Amino acid sequence: MRYPGYKDLGFAKVDLHRQMRKGFPEVIFGAGKTSAEIVKIARHIVAQNGILLVTRSDKKTYECIKDLYPGAKFYPRAGAISYSRKKVRPKDGKVLVITAGTSDIPVAEEAIATLEAMGEKTEALYDVGVAGMHRLIDRRKVLERASVIIVIAGMEGALASVVSGLVSKPVIAVPTSVGYGASFKGIAPLLTMMNSCSPGIAVVNIDNGFGAGYFASLINP
Repeated sequence: MRYPGYKDLGFAKVDLHRQMRKGFPEVIFGAGKTSAEIVKIARHIVAQNGILLVTRSDKKTYECIKDLYPGAKFYPRAGAISYSRKKVRPKDGKVLVITAGTSDIPVAEEAIATLEAMGEKTEALYDVGVAGMHRLIDRRKVLERASVIIVIAGMEGALASVVSGLVSKPVIAVPTSVGYGASFKGIAPLLTMMNSCSPGIAVVNIDNGFGAGYFASLINP
């Protein structure tokens, strides 16, 4: 910490000490950045840490990253890009990512991209919202074998409370902007999740699959 710990690129200051402080390098938020800017930042992050995660990006940027790092992976529905110079040994626990509907999958894919970049074992369970509870109950064994559960839901956001009421493990709730007018672009499910009467739920921001995945990795045994 005697050194500045960042690289000044003029348009960005790349945090090269993030991995020492947090256990994972700085993640590039791709929205609003050009492909050239993302590539320039990525070079320094990979050189320092050997791991890269870009969120909210696109296929054009992925192709540029892939030219540099052929092993890079693209998650098209989330616009996430990941790369690692070496295989990360996964933890014993598994993180389960659940969505209420198929429209929530882009946020789920962002969470999965984050988890996999951080070396976590993941499993996905999609389209099991409260409009058809039998779809969730039929997969009870899937819930039971997870160590941490991420629940992603729009509309009224009730699924997080239901899942938390069925399990003994921590639940991370992600409200999405999916829904009709009265969902207020995710405000309604956000408030539902924050007001849940089921203990053991942590709530992240609207559409924040990255934040949910990152936090799940921190608490996964």
